[in-house]
Amino acid sequence: MSQSISYTYSDSNGVAAAPRRKVAIVGAGLVGSLAALNFAQMGNEVDLYEYREDIRKAELVQGRSINLALSQRGRKALAAVGLEEKVLATAIPMRGRMLHNVRGRTSIVLYDPCTKQCLYSVGRKQLNELLLNACDAFPNISCHFEHKLATANIAEGQMQFRRPNEPQLISASADLIVGCDGAFSTLRQQLVRTPGFNYSQEYISTGYLELCIPAKDGEFQMPPNYLHIWPRDSFMMIALPNQDKSFTVTLSMPFELFAELKTHQQLLDFFRQHYVDALPLIGEQQLIKDFFKTRPQHLLSVKCKPYHFADKALILGDAAHAMVPYYGQGMNAGMEDLTLLSSILSQQLPLDVALAQFTESRWRDAYAICDLAMYNYVEMRDLTKRWSFRCRKWLDTTLFRLFPRRWVPLYNSVSFSSMPYSQCIANRQWQDKLLGRLMTFTLLASLIAGGAIYARRLR
Repeated sequence: MSQSISYTYSDSNGVAAAPRRKVAIVGAGLVGSLAALNFAQMGNEVDLYEYREDIRKAELVQGRSINLALSQRGRKALAAVGLEEKVLATAIPMRGRMLHNVRGRTSIVLYDPCTKQCLYSVGRKQLNELLLNACDAFPNISCHFEHKLATANIAEGQMQFRRPNEPQLISASADLIVGCDGAFSTLRQQLVRTPGFNYSQEYISTGYLELCIPAKDGEFQMPPNYLHIWPRDSFMMIALPNQDKSFTVTLSMPFELFAELKTHQQLLDFFRQHYVDALPLIGEQQLIKDFFKTRPQHLLSVKCKPYHFADKALILGDAAHAMVPYYGQGMNAGMEDLTLLSSILSQQLPLDVALAQFTESRWRDAYAICDLAMYNYVEMRDLTKRWSFRCRKWLDTTLFRLFPRRWVPLYNSVSFSSMPYSQCIANRQWQDKLLGRLMTFTLLASLIAGGAIYARRLR
């Protein structure tokens, strides 16, 4: 069994620095590998555990790709470990939404016509590999693949891992256990058992299925610098560009609608009715193959608090706040956890105090982005094609251009700033109230003016 270490070291000037601890991070995905880099930069000894094989050696990695739109919060976290420029060098900028109607006609809604900011489509595997390669460069990070957390005694800092084809569990210990092991976190299951831990989860009635628009003659089949959306009231399809000139396509629909498509002909008829322009891009045979080879997946939203237990355990990313992927903030919010946590830990507070401060500073914003992600699904599948949405978008853009410091649209504040998520909602609420008052005033003024004109005509 490995021995726990926790001692204070000094910097080059002999000034006492933060205690150096042994940190175990469970989950070597995007947030887990980024957490390893952050803790290693602080001088800690880091053990990074992952239940899958090394993603860099895997030929095909199954997983969600529908939320990999890198925005400001994720960029800021990557910049802190020196990786932002490397990621952006191969990322594909998406400047707005390209909406496809049922006839196949398209229209464009730019994200930020004023300051030209954009989202970046990044490949999950490529980004994860980049983060793991960065971990390899740190002598104080040890990576352990094919180690699935079986049990954890968080009060004692003890863990047991299961390895493939090995009957004996492997024991390990740490001063701090950090769970970055996703929406179904094993470490969170341990926290649920502690007094005072609040937890809720919600499955939505919508499932998703991944399809693909392949490259043709080595080129994109659609304009690549947009997030493509086919809004259809109660369901939708989206597509994000990939580095290999293909598009990852995600079909989101109620499970009942998926269940109605039982035969090849029913599927093709459905696409001819609702996605007439996408069908030839995907290809009929490829659509049939991809659609029927797997079942639609469930989507889950998780809210919980606190995110820590004393100075012994902490959860981050989806383990703390899994959300539906329709705001593209799952990865960005998880990475922003590290930005906030690193800022708090740099104050050199006692660890239990620092972790408690992290929970208190984060939970409201985590709840807020979970709610915003739910709202944005309605916006993407329905509201984007409505006249009222286009009108509000135009009004937001105009006021943002005139008053850039006073009027920040909701989407801009979420995707292109580090404004706390809860403040983004509060900001939108006062904007709605102000616009409501202005509309009421305009209506009353119009009625008064019309009444005055009518009265003059009666004279």
